[in-house]
Amino acid sequence: MDDTTPHLPPAVAGLRAAAADHGFTRSCDTRTGALLAALAAARPGGRILELGTGIGEGTAWLLSGMDADASLVTVELDGEVQAVAREQLGGDPRVGFACGDGGAWLEEYRGAPFDLVFADTWPGKYTHLDTALGLVAPGGTYVVDDLLPQPDWPATHLDSVHRLLGELTDRPGFRTVRMAWASGLLMAVRTS
Repeated sequence: MDDTTPHLPPAVAGLRAAAADHGFTRSCDTRTGALLAALAAARPGGRILELGTGIGEGTAWLLSGMDADASLVTVELDGEVQAVAREQLGGDPRVGFACGDGGAWLEEYRGAPFDLVFADTWPGKYTHLDTALGLVAPGGTYVVDDLLPQPDWPATHLDSVHRLLGELTDRPGFRTVRMAWASGLLMAVRTS
């Protein structure tokens, strides 16, 4: 079985070219993207939050799985890279872009909870974890990636990953599964 060649959303090729032009190397892994699209498809009319837009590849995967009634909010600190995502994906009325610190966004958000939260940056993963988990609706899913060692990690980052895994594994109110696949994933479903 070959799990490395899923159908790519149309926008991904352009986003990959833009990432290369900008020297952006932290785009969403293809297998992670395919999983995100499937999770988004499982939530008709769902409310989705992405923390860490980057250049927009994860955003494109999420949009490719969403139905016409679903909505996505994506948050990114770096306005220059998010501008690429806005340019290529901003015409889709299902997506809203927030540019600013993800931790501040999480602290200030007062809206309805989300059916799917993808934390692909520090806020919502290594900081503000409780706040991000509090935004997951009952039956909703929280996903983090980049949990397997990467060549560009600082020496102390593995300790942060171990702390995160310790905080999420067997967390009351969530059922979690770790996946040593793609860049290393953890998925947690709110059970109460």
